Amino acid sequence: MAKQTKITIKTDSLLVLRGVGSTRARCPLCNGESEMIALENLQVISNLDRSALEEWINSGELHRLKGEDDSALVCLNSLLASVRHTKTS
Repeated sequence: MAKQTKITIKTDSLLVLRGVGSTRARCPLCNGESEMIALENLQVISNLDRSALEEWINSGELHRLKGEDDSALVCLNSLLASVRHTKTS
């Protein structure tokens, strides 16, 4: 009987598109310039469920600041770091 070998290749990818709703601003926690995304758009740009996003928001992992129109903005750098951290954990 012939010996069979099964090979599984797992890959991860992340696509970031700059949309109309994003803004460049200085993140006080990153201490640098970053894309800022409106809080209500986070679920649209990620495939995370609402509970995971709420957990990140409540834990302080996502850097937030108030926009000029009093909307909550999230730093894209902190979002990407959270996604990387989740994938490696």
